[in-house]
Amino acid sequence: MNKVDTIDLTGKLLIAMPGMTDPRFEKSVIFICAYSEDGAMGLVVNKPARDIRFSDLLDQLSIEMQDPSQSPPIHFGGPVEHGRGFVLHSSDYTASEATLQVDRRFGMTATLDVLEDISRGDGPTECLLALGYAGWGPGQLDDEISSNAWLISDATADLVFSTDSDSKWGGALGLLGIDPISLSSTSGRA
Repeated sequence: MNKVDTIDLTGKLLIAMPGMTDPRFEKSVIFICAYSEDGAMGLVVNKPARDIRFSDLLDQLSIEMQDPSQSPPIHFGGPVEHGRGFVLHSSDYTASEATLQVDRRFGMTATLDVLEDISRGDGPTECLLALGYAGWGPGQLDDEISSNAWLISDATADLVFSTDSDSKWGGALGLLGIDPISLSSTSGRA
């Protein structure tokens, strides 16, 4: 399948099929931030980074926590540049040219100013911090979709920003009307 035959996946969710062969993406839900003929970039939104908290990250970056009530979840965003942070957020926040407006509901900012704003309570209404990202070269994601590795769904802010990461995979399947129990890890041809 080539890009011309597919829909624009920007702002959509990729939902890993049960037969996902890459363990890093098993039962993953990925929000696609950018999709073009040059490839795709997304953030895993349901794999919390259990060993780091927002306050720890601010300490490492020498940013003072001014509003302790602000503590967005930190996730494993993907295997590419896992030392780099990305903030997926509601569209009520913009950091001038540094924010990628994904669509009318979501933006993504990867600069320190968003972390400083969050620490002061001046950040976006809803956000999720991801370390690293998932990336695909030209045509690679289309090939994976053709091979039944991923399902595609519209994204909802409720699901993306939910703090219950364990239920996001099943919840994303539910957006498609699919019960996870009914999925098979094998595929075939009719």
